[in-house]
Amino acid sequence: MQNPKSEKLISFETQALPLMPQLYGAALRWTRNPSDAEDLVQETFAKAYGAWGKFEQGTNLKAWLFRIMTNTHINLYNKRAKDQAKTALDDLEDWQVGMGESLTTSNTRSAEAVAMDNLPSKIIRDALDQIPDEFRMVVYYAVVEGLPYAEIAEVMDTPVGTVMSRLHRGKKMLKTLLTDYAKQEGYRVEEEEK
Repeated sequence: MQNPKSEKLISFETQALPLMPQLYGAALRWTRNPSDAEDLVQETFAKAYGAWGKFEQGTNLKAWLFRIMTNTHINLYNKRAKDQAKTALDDLEDWQVGMGESLTTSNTRSAEAVAMDNLPSKIIRDALDQIPDEFRMVVYYAVVEGLPYAEIAEVMDTPVGTVMSRLHRGKKMLKTLLTDYAKQEGYRVEEEEK
């Protein structure tokens, strides 16, 4: 008979850890920095493991994890905004820590590599990076992750109508940014009427 802590760990590992590459991809889109994305995902999974007993089995685990990550990102962003008075020594220490090898690193492909495989070409990623966060994340969730509107609304804590509106506007912004590239690739691009 296994102890409850062991059962909790096994349950968490089998259900949540396979979603790590998807969360990393979203974290990378938000932070635009691999080290920050790794930190965000690590913090998300630590919080999720701590709250695992509160997760209602049979509900949408991916949306639950994305919600934790969204809240964590907002909290970290707000904390960083308050702590901008760092010294050069603190920055150096952060850099050194960020460049250090993790003791838990394995020889398998990194979450970053897996997440990057799921993203479109560099030109499209660059265009996606140019649109505002609230539109970029909705487009990312819908197009790259393939989440339905209801899940995106749950993750972003917004109404479904807002998700639909942001997706439409985000795609429109991307179309504008990618028109020349599409023409170069041989796609027929209709000029928008003004």
